[in-house]
Amino acid sequence: MATSASRRGEDRAAPMKAPPAAREAGVAKDRQFVTALARGLEVLRAFQDCGGPLGNQEIAKRTGLPKPTVSRLTHTLKQLGYIVHDERLSKYRTGPGVLALGQSNLANTTLLRVARPLMQELREESGASVALGTRDRLEMVYFENLFGKASTGLRLAVGTRLPIGTTAMGRTYLAALSSGERAYLMKHLELVHRARWPGIRDAIEAAVAQYEERGFCLAADEWQREIAAVGAPIMAPGGLGLVVLTCGAPSFVIGRAKLCREVGPHLVHVASTIQAELQNA
Repeated sequence: MATSASRRGEDRAAPMKAPPAAREAGVAKDRQFVTALARGLEVLRAFQDCGGPLGNQEIAKRTGLPKPTVSRLTHTLKQLGYIVHDERLSKYRTGPGVLALGQSNLANTTLLRVARPLMQELREESGASVALGTRDRLEMVYFENLFGKASTGLRLAVGTRLPIGTTAMGRTYLAALSSGERAYLMKHLELVHRARWPGIRDAIEAAVAQYEERGFCLAADEWQREIAAVGAPIMAPGGLGLVVLTCGAPSFVIGRAKLCREVGPHLVHVASTIQAELQNA
């Protein structure tokens, strides 16, 4: 049987093979679609979870692009400040241009301005970590996380990427989608998880049923051992769309029963309050 660590590694690595942005958006025949721009963005995506600098050959392997194309793209991105070249290693790292874009996006998000005070109250009352995230391809990405006192071992930074199928955040996202949108994503998740898919599919279906009944989804001891969390969806304005609010902590501190009986319903109330305030913001 695979260890928890090996399963987490599989979940993080597999989404690198997620459907490219062009295919996912159905733009293969879109005459307005700029292929060169899409390829440049794919190069930037290659640095996600890379653990260090990347050379052109490594980027080509991660993106599936020809190496000569990658060389031209990295040269252009370097000139624009989105990546920097490490002369000693002859490899690239993300540069200040990428950081500036990310910080600007977060700083100007109405969602965070509205949500943070309510998230802080929830954190203080529950002792758990409270996070916001949304989907990027076949992963969920944190764009806010307030660490709780009881959340040693769950201090995940902004930008952390989580698997959709085995986390409260991911399952909540799937549960809140229309049946057609959910079926589309689950087809791609099946290709990623392969032999593990039947169990993951059943857990997702159970999460959908729980969401329909109670308004939140629970995941415990799956993505990480002894970690449990609940999630509730928020429909955000300004192009963000569907985001998920989660509350989680070590399961030996806040058990499944308390999450379902107390934390989950409170989380749903907080998510509904954020949604209502966003409509008036």
